[in-house]
Amino acid sequence: MTRGQRNNNPLNIRHSADQWQGARKEQTDKSFVQFETMAHGYRAAWKVLESYWKYFHDLPKAFSVRNIISRWAPPTENDTDNYIRTVLVLSGLGGNENFPQPSRATCYERLELLVRAMTTMECGIPYKEVDVEAIREGFDLAFPGKRKVKRVRKQADKPADVMVSMPPDMKGTTFRDWDEYSDW
Repeated sequence: MTRGQRNNNPLNIRHSADQWQGARKEQTDKSFVQFETMAHGYRAAWKVLESYWKYFHDLPKAFSVRNIISRWAPPTENDTDNYIRTVLVLSGLGGNENFPQPSRATCYERLELLVRAMTTMECGIPYKEVDVEAIREGFDLAFPGKRKVKRVRKQADKPADVMVSMPPDMKGTTFRDWDEYSDW
């Protein structure tokens, strides 16, 4: 079990002045916040992403995968370029795609792919094994009643029904519609 899993903090949010909802009363990890549930860890991640949107919006700067990860995993602590490349390959998102504000949930499905891929990078959990339901529960805790799911594309575990146009270094990455999972 990874540190992020033990802490129920899948995106490894560091201690700060923030008083996180669902934080454990006793914090034994000196660097990272420990949460009661994984959903509370994801709730915190969604709230941080919301604050990033406000930060980038005020600059103005694009709320894109590249800019989000450059702030989340700065080069002083991480191989940021590798982090970005890996997230783009896992999620199938465009690096410069400008997302709307997370709490408005107009792009929830695409941001879920981002959070899922970031979990893989932060915790080392294989992309297909990331607890997607906990990501959704976290979003619902962060922004009650805001999640509206229309259509999702998911990286396929097997040959796909849909081939998406991608940059040359990502050719061959396949996706399939996830419409059949309408129960969430």
